[in-house]
Amino acid sequence: MGRRAADASAEPGDLRHRQLIALTVLNDHGPLSQQALGELLGLDPSNLVGLLNDLEERGLTIRRRDPADRRRHIVELSPDGKAALQAGQLGLAAVEDKILCALTPAERATLHELLVRAVGADRPVALGADHSEYTNNDQHPTLSPKCD
Repeated sequence: MGRRAADASAEPGDLRHRQLIALTVLNDHGPLSQQALGELLGLDPSNLVGLLNDLEERGLTIRRRDPADRRRHIVELSPDGKAALQAGQLGLAAVEDKILCALTPAERATLHELLVRAVGADRPVALGADHSEYTNNDQHPTLSPKCD
């Protein structure tokens, strides 16, 4: 439901779900080997190359040879990638607020905790691992959830 709502609200040129997760992983872990990134994302090498080619063409990531092993590539988030990630996270936060508007901040925090436990804490979370903003404030720090 969340992915459909995010896709429906996306503008041309916005990050797709898989791209946003890849940028989130790079932001959270720092530069990674291409193989390590693929393993964290659960992508086979051919799908990862397509994803990275697209991100690199848009200037959102930088891919360079590993000086210690010229056969390996290191992938890192570019400054434009950080900005695109922040914009994407704001868009997802708006979708999340619309979907979860009937829940209190405490209920949102509980839901997040339960979902992380259900899928395993080692999986990437598109909005980041820290949802403490829902436990410290009555509303999302940048968006006011409103039920229609």
